Amino acid sequence: MKTLLTIIAFTSITIATFGQNGQITITQDTKITELLTLYKSSNSDANSSSNYYRIQVGFGNHARAQRIKSNVEVDFPTLSSKIDFDSPTYRVRLGRFKSKLEAERKFKEVRKKYPEAILLKPKKSTK
Repeated sequence: MKTLLTIIAFTSITIATFGQNGQITITQDTKITELLTLYKSSNSDANSSSNYYRIQVGFGNHARAQRIKSNVEVDFPTLSSKIDFDSPTYRVRLGRFKSKLEAERKFKEVRKKYPEAILLKPKKSTK
């Protein structure tokens, strides 16, 4: 038993003493760094969509939201419009305004045509 323990101890010390040490060098193509930068900026743009004021012009089922969106695109062709699904309804939202003043000016104009429109404030980040 002593011999077995001695052999195990000697083997452990030998492995620890003569274990291989090395250095790894990774050469990475510069295009990968550029792609990562592009990916990060696109993700931050997507996540920063909550930093904009939006105008919600209507909501309902999918067919109604499509009709509202079609009408909005005719009435306000210079503003981007999209349908957001927030269970169980589809919401038609208009524009991406950086400032509250800009949003309120356009909101007054939209409200004349769509009296049920509401101005949506940016969501506060929880990061």
